[in-house]
Amino acid sequence: MNLVVVGAQWGDEGKGKIVDYLAAESDIIVRFSGGANAGHTIVTEQDTYKLHLVPSGIIYPDKVVILGTGMVIDPASLFEELAMLTAKGIEWKGRVLVSDRAHLVVPRYKHMDVEAEAKRRNPIGTTGRGIGITYAMKAHREGIRVGDILEEEMRKGLPAEDRKFLEPFLDRLRPMTIDIAAYLARNRVKRILFEGAQGILLDLDIGTYPFVSSGYSAAAGASLGGGIGPRAIDRVLGVFKAYTTRVGNGPFPTEFSEVDDRSLIAMIREIGREYGVTTGRARRCGYLDLVALRYACRTNSIDSLVLTHLDVYDTLSQIEACVAYECDGKRIEDFPSSIHLLEGCKPVTKSFPGWQRSLRDCSRFEDLPQEAKSYIRFIEEFTETNIDIVSVGYERRQTMIRRELWTRS
Repeated sequence: MNLVVVGAQWGDEGKGKIVDYLAAESDIIVRFSGGANAGHTIVTEQDTYKLHLVPSGIIYPDKVVILGTGMVIDPASLFEELAMLTAKGIEWKGRVLVSDRAHLVVPRYKHMDVEAEAKRRNPIGTTGRGIGITYAMKAHREGIRVGDILEEEMRKGLPAEDRKFLEPFLDRLRPMTIDIAAYLARNRVKRILFEGAQGILLDLDIGTYPFVSSGYSAAAGASLGGGIGPRAIDRVLGVFKAYTTRVGNGPFPTEFSEVDDRSLIAMIREIGREYGVTTGRARRCGYLDLVALRYACRTNSIDSLVLTHLDVYDTLSQIEACVAYECDGKRIEDFPSSIHLLEGCKPVTKSFPGWQRSLRDCSRFEDLPQEAKSYIRFIEEFTETNIDIVSVGYERRQTMIRRELWTRS
């Protein structure tokens, strides 16, 4: 069975924890897009792991993880991350595999990335890790694939500086490299978990273009970058937070006011740890945007939603969520493509009573206070999608499963 997990907002929704949790019942975990610009934090009873390239399931000793075709991989960053895992006692050799069709990031791409950002008419807020340039080179058909550098004749055609950079990684990458389509076909009877990067609203095609990532963040990317056909996807899970955050530039209709909501922003950033895993930048924070969430569900055929960070709201007496936008006196109920329109939108919010008690020891949905249940049920009704997992903390035990997920929709 093939289960896909994607972020249903602008990234940073808590996918790392959810993938780590679901990986316990998986055999293979495939990350199908993105690069070292994305970050996942995994908290276990023993340690905390900050991963950027390696799929979250690597923490389990019996799982195989694959860096998929849709990824762009900086080999230096990859082996630094693997060295960190070794230092923490994680035996990864033989369990970390790389698609031979994945593209590679080389140092000159990073320089090009920074230069391109400085010249943009609309600065994106890039991490400067060469991700966008690598995807651009891929589209220009001038990219460097993992499988290519393992062939001497192909290497000869590369610039000297690229060959020099890549040479030390050849013998280390060779035993890790696979034909992902063939590998997954041989393992089709197993439970395979596909892990996305960033969030749906950062997808190149259906996100808030041009303030998006250069890869695909949508569920369809699991097929394009994961080595399977679209009809092989059995279930799609969309992860979202009880509120909304965004990193970098771009429209954010429900963003809190830095003047009027300063104390609320500070609380959410502190309790929710709303700082980028990769950059350390403080995340922009705002109300839960149900208009955008419903759009994410519709465009990705999301079967089940996963609600995280619900506990961040524990102390509030009142909670608000956005149910529509208002622009120039008009009410807008669907997520628009126009960036200009989105930037001018104000949120139309609905208020909910807070629960004002800690949720962190709740282990079942039935244990939640009525106010939290009502908030969840309203989200389900608005998005027409069930919330089948609720997370109330960073630890694995702080996760409520409301429905068996390893079943076909």
